[in-house]
Amino acid sequence: MPDQLLYDVKDGVATVTLNRPDQRNALNGELLAGLVDAIRRARDDEAVRAVILTGAGDKVFCAGADLGGFAADAALVQKHFASDLFLEFFRLMPRLGKPSLCAANGHVLAGGMGLALSCDLVIAKEGARFGTPEINVGAFPYMIMSIIYRNVPRKKVNEMMLLGEQISAEEAVEYGLVNKVVPPEEFHAAVTEWASKLASKSPVLMRLGHDAMYRQQDMALDDALEYLRSQLSLTFSTEDIQEGVAAFFEKREPEWKGR
Repeated sequence: MPDQLLYDVKDGVATVTLNRPDQRNALNGELLAGLVDAIRRARDDEAVRAVILTGAGDKVFCAGADLGGFAADAALVQKHFASDLFLEFFRLMPRLGKPSLCAANGHVLAGGMGLALSCDLVIAKEGARFGTPEINVGAFPYMIMSIIYRNVPRKKVNEMMLLGEQISAEEAVEYGLVNKVVPPEEFHAAVTEWASKLASKSPVLMRLGHDAMYRQQDMALDDALEYLRSQLSLTFSTEDIQEGVAAFFEKREPEWKGR
């Protein structure tokens, strides 16, 4: 039986692939555990400067949780603790310290929406559809609700969750779920281009900036401004900002030291 999750590092980019194409890359315990481990591995590897999250196959990025687990003959408390892996993933992504890109190679549904929106950037393949259809099977997108509301206008989220209908990738761009949509024949090149650009930046400045992006979003304005000023002062102390400015004036590519 093939591995349910694939992990590969090339040119500073870690590619994490959900590998259950015959099951629409549905999330079971084994796959979620592998996903959390892969994100930790990418976080802790200094050679990794950016992360791509994608799905195997060409039709579905992720259809959400494996529905068989919803009706499984297991104690309620076991199901409750099984959801810890979802929480761990959602907590890890803002603390990754390096940029993440979701390559939505197909439909993004239910819990798959949470995975995609946990990434900093999302590129969708033309024809992909996005939705939270849980209500249609007598459930609700509890686990991903907080992630969606932080990315998409409230009334649109209400519509998606209460009606359980899907939207196109182009609509997903309009409502802020996705950065851009590209034709299938251009998809791989577009993902590679952005991932390479992300991996080419200063790792220390990317970490400082990435942390700040997420830490400030739920702060009161005055608290956020004070925190961000402290991060700016910390940035001034790095060698990479000096190198970046020097390279700009000397019209050359910077050579980052990561400190």
